[in-house]
Amino acid sequence: MADVEQLQQDYLAQIASADLAGLEEIRIAALGKQGAISGLLKTLGQMSAEERQEQGPRINGAREAVTAAITTRKDALEGAALNARLAAEAIDLTLPPAASAQGSVHPVSQVMDELAEIFADLGFAVATGPEIESGWYNFTALNMPETHPARAMHDTFYFPDRNAQGEEMLLRTHTSPVQIRTMMAQKPPIRIIAPGRTYRSDSDATHTPMFHQVEGLVIDKGITMAHLKWTLETFVKAFFERDDIVLRLRPSYFPFTEPSAEVDVGFTVEKGKRVIGGDPTGPNGGWMEILGSGMVNRKVIEHCGLDPDVWQGFAFGCGIDRLAMLKYGMDDLRAFFDGDLRWLKHYGFSSLDVPTLSGGVGA
Repeated sequence: MADVEQLQQDYLAQIASADLAGLEEIRIAALGKQGAISGLLKTLGQMSAEERQEQGPRINGAREAVTAAITTRKDALEGAALNARLAAEAIDLTLPPAASAQGSVHPVSQVMDELAEIFADLGFAVATGPEIESGWYNFTALNMPETHPARAMHDTFYFPDRNAQGEEMLLRTHTSPVQIRTMMAQKPPIRIIAPGRTYRSDSDATHTPMFHQVEGLVIDKGITMAHLKWTLETFVKAFFERDDIVLRLRPSYFPFTEPSAEVDVGFTVEKGKRVIGGDPTGPNGGWMEILGSGMVNRKVIEHCGLDPDVWQGFAFGCGIDRLAMLKYGMDDLRAFFDGDLRWLKHYGFSSLDVPTLSGGVGA
């Protein structure tokens, strides 16, 4: 048994330089069922009492020393491996997290945000109102008499019941009632846009029974058509993000504005597609109507309790869905409301792409 100390020292030397795989081999060779130290422990049963008393502590001491050395070395190697892994896989917690696919922003919602951003920069506030309106707010206050075609059943969704005042109730056909409510509740000067859902009995590739509209209203002293034209030019250039856009105002008729004008925007054909901007008088150019506008009719101002000799204003309106189609290249309005995830994935926007004038409203 004189070699017990030497055997212990040999194993300790091997352990000090072994890797994790080598440690397992040493453990089996020394402490396994057929291991050298395990074999020495088995010989204790063949010794006399005096020999066991002498050799037992030496053999057990060797077993404990080798076991402790293996444990210490294994802990050190595993700790070093963990530290190396942590150093190699360091995470910069100051970076924003990767965006996960959680759906997308609908093009209509995106365009609404773009409109709000543009007009906020021009000093406009966003106004809202009820989608169920009375005939007075939707028609009469807007200088549309009982015999006006828009009040016919085939153009408007009416409710069978009337309100407490006996007025007919309907789904608003435009957001113009928001203008009336604002003029009646707020003292001039007024600068608002009124985006929202509207309803008309119509359905084809470019019309749906429910659609989105935005209208604008300015009421102040000394307002002229020049103010209207500048506002529309600034808006259209900012929205389509082009400076070479040309507008054309054509005389028209709306009962709530006088004079009234249809607004056309110049476009060019590029690679077989119509693109807003460029020279509309060139060989590949043309004009496209995008909105209606005009100076607010004196009768509308009077209906709202204002003096038309003191206060003047202009109004305009256009379809939000149509603006989205023109800007982002969609050709069928009905797809906006089909709920097709493939369409939404293709045309949708990331929730992190918030439109700004500095970063681009079409981000």
